[in-house]
Amino acid sequence: MLLEVLAALLIFSLGVLGLVGLQANAVKQVGDAKYRADAAMLADDLVGQMQVADRSFAALNAAFNSTNGTAYPAWQARVTAALPGAADYEQTVSLTQVQPLPALQGTNAAGAVVTGTATDLTSSTQVTITLRWLPPGEPGADGPRQLTLVTRIK
Repeated sequence: MLLEVLAALLIFSLGVLGLVGLQANAVKQVGDAKYRADAAMLADDLVGQMQVADRSFAALNAAFNSTNGTAYPAWQARVTAALPGAADYEQTVSLTQVQPLPALQGTNAAGAVVTGTATDLTSSTQVTITLRWLPPGEPGADGPRQLTLVTRIK
């Protein structure tokens, strides 16, 4: 009977250890999700600033480009404060001017050539924001976590 009790305690303790391991993994996953949500919020915040600023390519590039933008350092400071290990990695914001498509040409139902007009089309700016961070307690061997947001501002 004593042997049966010891076997039952062994099985029970293995079950409890398994549950503790699952709980630790769940806590780690919640932390990762929080940092990813924070990174997405910071990237969206920068896009929002771009939307309310002068949206010409030259103005956006001068203000928000990660190499020499005037508004970039303040945003980068918020990223460094919110994401662990972000100070050790480069946060990049690149802007590319995208020209509108040329006038369209096709045929109508009668077979006649019809040319569309592109008079009201303007160029837009493609913005690529890349955030990198390393959660606390993570080895750097796998590299940092990364979030990349690509959007267009017109």
